[in-house]
Amino acid sequence: MSLFVSSRCAFRAAARMKRQFAVRRYATEPTTPKPATEALPSGNGGSSTLLYVAAAAGLTSAGYYFFAGTPAAKKAEAAVREVTPGVVKKALTGGEQGFVSLKLEEVETVNHNTKRFRFKLPEDDMVSGVNVTSAILTKFKPVDAEKPVIRPYTPISDEDSKGYMDLLVKKYPNGPMSTHLHDMVPGQRLEVKGPLPKYPWTANKHEHIGLIAGGTGITPMFQLCRAIFNNPEDKTKVTVVFGNVTEEDVLLKSELAHLENTYPQRFRAFYVLDKPPKEWAGAKGFINKELLKTVLPEPKSDNIKLFVCGPPGLMNSISGNKKSPRDQGELVGILKDLGYTPEQVYKF
Repeated sequence: MSLFVSSRCAFRAAARMKRQFAVRRYATEPTTPKPATEALPSGNGGSSTLLYVAAAAGLTSAGYYFFAGTPAAKKAEAAVREVTPGVVKKALTGGEQGFVSLKLEEVETVNHNTKRFRFKLPEDDMVSGVNVTSAILTKFKPVDAEKPVIRPYTPISDEDSKGYMDLLVKKYPNGPMSTHLHDMVPGQRLEVKGPLPKYPWTANKHEHIGLIAGGTGITPMFQLCRAIFNNPEDKTKVTVVFGNVTEEDVLLKSELAHLENTYPQRFRAFYVLDKPPKEWAGAKGFINKELLKTVLPEPKSDNIKLFVCGPPGLMNSISGNKKSPRDQGELVGILKDLGYTPEQVYKF
């Protein structure tokens, strides 16, 4: 009985603080903006927000341990969130969280072998928790299999999107995870874990970056591009070289075209097709040394970085494959021949 009272009291206290905060803020807000350098008062007024946040956190924790998931606990949590703006709820938190079951909400056919999958996050106001240049792990266990299938993917949805997460998945022959995903229908669930951090990115970390991709290897490149051009403070120049078999295989082309039209001085994309149509004006065949030498920032340029992601054949030709998630392996192939150093190249 006492535990129920604690939870109910926590909810009432949080609601009461919400009303008090609203009244006090209304009564003490100035009619004209204060200078940015003016300190908040140490007594009542501006500092009350911090007091309410601290008190709400303490009251909520008392009952939440016992009543997590109950209607009373959810109401208390919602009330506290209203007086603590700026708190971001993440579906995937890494560490010891383990795999999270996400429900497939929507499937869109992109082309003959690629689909976009939208997974619903546990709560509508949650973000995925996936950071820029990070990925997730997906898992499912085939019938009669001894071990589950685990594969990494890079979400293409914005990191700030709430309530959902999108994956772009190409179906490969004999690919157990891609086949499983392509066979899924809305309402089914997938086990997901993350985020898996890759290359730590900060605004203006490099003056110019080159992104060399093949097939669905464009997804981590797009994630990085989106972060750069969504940030008005980031002035990084970006050059994309994207290889595919046919024009239909070029993924995210409209999104890349939008960046090129919006930021013509900072973003360029070059497409290479193995089997181009007759009217194709771009490069033909495979990504080669001549093309990369022409369009990429020179290896002697200041503060540049090249990123490579694609199928094994492309990786072997351009940079060599990485040995493991934590071992980039030796730099070989075209980029080494052009004079780039291992420090200038990152393999996703």
